Amino acid sequence: MIHNAVIDAMLQRKSIRHYTDQVPSDEVIETIVRAGQQAPFASQMYSVLLTRKREKSPFRAPLLFTICVDSHKLEVIMKRQGWEMASNDLTVLMFGIQDAAYMAQNMVIAAESLGLGSCFFGQTPWRAEKVRKDYKLPKRVFPLVQLAMGYPREDPPPRPRYPMDFVLFEDKYPEFTEEQVSEAMSVMDEGYMGQNYYRANNLKLPLENGRKDTFTFDDYGWCEHISRKWGQWHKSPKNLLEQFEKCGFRIVEI
Repeated sequence: MIHNAVIDAMLQRKSIRHYTDQVPSDEVIETIVRAGQQAPFASQMYSVLLTRKREKSPFRAPLLFTICVDSHKLEVIMKRQGWEMASNDLTVLMFGIQDAAYMAQNMVIAAESLGLGSCFFGQTPWRAEKVRKDYKLPKRVFPLVQLAMGYPREDPPPRPRYPMDFVLFEDKYPEFTEEQVSEAMSVMDEGYMGQNYYRANNLKLPLENGRKDTFTFDDYGWCEHISRKWGQWHKSPKNLLEQFEKCGFRIVEI
């Protein structure tokens, strides 16, 4: 692989859950957000909220960003131009999610380059109503993801990722061989178990519906962990649709 400062910062990125007491300066914060703004976008349908109240931040991180899909701001501009939003809300959300996600990732890499660490909280959309009340968000603003950030007080290793031939497909999507699937699963399981990740963090998801748990931390790896998530959680979209509705976005009748 080619290496340079940017590539190395990206390859070394990991989630940080323990932070020092040092508070990033205003200049550092503005630099991170400005770098985030330079991400690709469709319509700049994003906004960033910040709190420095550590008691309200996960892991008592000195900074907590909330990156939002923001159609409100766009619609204010459109109104000044004599237009109203005609696009359906699913389309608005799809483009807004892209804008906000690209910005969030740029912020993470910018922070890494300045010596900060961070951790994403992907459950934010399911807590949208609470976030909306906490930050007094207007309608048509949807909190997509929260991002804890600060100077690391730990240095965990980067977490494993799939092998390249399970990710990069040229010209067409392949039919996976048994060997490819087994190799990809082995890379993930052995990587996480080799780092003692689940045992050290006591992360073994409980089984629902009376299923018997035959795994111990000796063989509980990433593949079982991720399968339990997507094999048990969020079976109905109702809650998420309600959160969109409460923030002023209607996708379907609920």
